[in-house]
Amino acid sequence: MSDTTAFVREDPWRIFRIMAEFVDSFETLSQVRPAVTIFGSARTPSGNRNYRAAYAIAKGLAKHRLAVITGGGPGIMEAANKGAMQNGGKSVGLNIELPNEQKGNTYANLPIHYHYFFARKVGFVKYSLGFVFMPGGFGTLDEFFEVLTLVQTQRIPQFPLILFGRDHWKGLIAWMKTRLEKDQFISPGDLDLFKMTDDVDEVIEIILDYERRVGSPAVMPKAFA
Repeated sequence: MSDTTAFVREDPWRIFRIMAEFVDSFETLSQVRPAVTIFGSARTPSGNRNYRAAYAIAKGLAKHRLAVITGGGPGIMEAANKGAMQNGGKSVGLNIELPNEQKGNTYANLPIHYHYFFARKVGFVKYSLGFVFMPGGFGTLDEFFEVLTLVQTQRIPQFPLILFGRDHWKGLIAWMKTRLEKDQFISPGDLDLFKMTDDVDEVIEIILDYERRVGSPAVMPKAFA
């Protein structure tokens, strides 16, 4: 089969699978707002302090009736889903199957399954009013810069973006200051679009303060209108 024939027979049909992922997830997630998305490594063990911190953050958010959204996998995602679920909150897991590390955790009381990464990314952002980035790898970095770019370019409102774990993030922030800001690859003030902390209570208060001042998003962000 030629490449052209394969495209004609297969690729257009993928549009319907993509549409189905958006329709199903939008229908479900529209019922859980307001929500906060927590990102972080799938490889974080349960005894790790960042695991405990993610659990505590999600617990605090659930106490204030904020849903918690994660990638639905193990590690930090499991901790956050567990913290929300065990404290009576809506615990959403946007799971995607990966060969080596991603399997759905049992603490998401509202699991949604994805095949396409880009559809899943929209699910993370579309119904959230805040984002917490725990220590993680390439995936966490990808989500951080994705959301940060949307805020910087004013495609979505200036939601709270919180980096948890100064020791983990400080090297990256120093590089951003000495290379991106100094070389004028970003604008003055762009590094103020996010906050960095080691304090669980501060994370929760930043998000609650934003909700008090602005309220939960009533209108779809521009990027997804």
